[in-house]
Amino acid sequence: MTQAQTQQPKQKREFFGSRNMFILAAIGSAVGLGNIWRFPYIAYENGGGAFIVPYVIAVVCAGIPLLFFDYVIGHRYGGSAPLSMARISRWLESIGWWQVLICFIIGLYYAVIVAWAAMFMIYSFTGAWGDDANAFFFGDFLRMSDEVAYTGEFVGAVFWPELLVWVVTFIVIFLGVNKGIAGANLIFMPLLVVMFVIMVVQALFLPGATEGLNALFTPDWSALARGEVWAAAVGQIFFSLSVGFGIMITYASYLKRKSDLTGSGLVVGFSNSAFEILAGIGVFAALGFMAQAAGTTVDETATSGIGLAFVAFPTIISQAPLGELIGVLFFGSLVFAGFTSMVSIIEVVVAGVRDKLGLSRQAAAIAVITPMAIISLLLFPTTAGLYFLDVFDAFVNQYGILAAGLVAIICVGWIAGKLPLFSRHLSRLSSIPANWVWILFIGAIVPVALAYMLATQLMKDTSEVYGGYPPEFVAVFGWGMVIALVVVAIILAALPWSKRVDPTFDEAAEEAEVEAIYQARLARERGEKPASPAAVNEKE
Repeated sequence: MTQAQTQQPKQKREFFGSRNMFILAAIGSAVGLGNIWRFPYIAYENGGGAFIVPYVIAVVCAGIPLLFFDYVIGHRYGGSAPLSMARISRWLESIGWWQVLICFIIGLYYAVIVAWAAMFMIYSFTGAWGDDANAFFFGDFLRMSDEVAYTGEFVGAVFWPELLVWVVTFIVIFLGVNKGIAGANLIFMPLLVVMFVIMVVQALFLPGATEGLNALFTPDWSALARGEVWAAAVGQIFFSLSVGFGIMITYASYLKRKSDLTGSGLVVGFSNSAFEILAGIGVFAALGFMAQAAGTTVDETATSGIGLAFVAFPTIISQAPLGELIGVLFFGSLVFAGFTSMVSIIEVVVAGVRDKLGLSRQAAAIAVITPMAIISLLLFPTTAGLYFLDVFDAFVNQYGILAAGLVAIICVGWIAGKLPLFSRHLSRLSSIPANWVWILFIGAIVPVALAYMLATQLMKDTSEVYGGYPPEFVAVFGWGMVIALVVVAIILAALPWSKRVDPTFDEAAEEAEVEAIYQARLARERGEKPASPAAVNEKE
């Protein structure tokens, strides 16, 4: 403990009540909308059954190492993304704020998607979309304007449920790590699993389900020779695991000292992948039914994202036996998966602001969520809301999450040279060691893969205007937003820290404590009594 820490009042940090609560919250963050509406189509489009090969390799060589990387930063330095980065080195603090601001942008539009899903869960009882789900969603429900510009014309069917989403999110964050975040995941995650499994089983018994599964899992082995297929596998696992933008750093900072980091990471990583494969089975079984009912092929009905969730599935619901039940289960799953992910996203922003200003959790929740909710409610429940959502989502994912993850690895791993230290920390405290293989993956393979994906996307987006939108719209809300994130992150990093929070860090003291915990574990394994209980139990 440094002299500064003894002289200043220290802000009390919250902890998860148990490792299981942390794992549940981490899975709740990882399992989100992308698992359900993105993975099935990505797999189908990139070789079908053959895609499982690069996907599994991506999980092992990129996804799990990235999880460990985020875990060790949050756990070792015990702070939000900005505080943890500042404790590694003060010049790295801006990377932490970059991650916070990425979550700020994502949180703005994530709320409206959860609101859509909640409304469509209700619509499933009545079949409100009628015979034309596409016209209903874009016309009757969103009332999309033809002009790609802010209209200020609000859509009540979207505004009020989104406001409710923000209120519930505020309550969960306000209640804290255990009563709020862990409590919400303890309720919603089991409900999500049960509802989704029932939906998948029901989909498997639909006429044409076999054709859908054949379309998904029939392997195209020639796809493995294409670099974009491997990039798609890395991209899917990168986005779906909630790595690279502060979430897992923040959650890991709420773990107690004696926590199995690598064991937890494996549970989270493979649970996320299992849910994605389950989603692929359920979605393509339903698309197979849709194709048979329409007299078309699965190729003509397969889609992803908003089109899958709010156009294809309502069409399936209207035609399928017990379609109302499928609708409630599917859209209910989207609500629960989206909400648990949204809580983790907002928590990153709250934790960063709380640490920087030395605020209580309650004050930080008010200071962060109030302006976020206002901005979100002004932009997205409008007739032009979908345009803003589309551009924000595309650019913050490609040039926010991807770029921030790459820069963090280069700066922390290569320039600051922390990977050997992190490897030792992970190995000393965990059931599965993170040895030189992990260093090789996170230090070489992952940054090369991310750099390739970033360069490929950059060439594409600079050769044509994204989405066919007006160039000025993309320039302001796409590229302008990306540049603003970096500039604001640098400004926030230059601001002074609250006197209640010490951004310095004693690496030697931390090493001594980790070593004491490790030696105590070895002593227990030999049946001996730990030599220094006080050192081992510190920070517990």
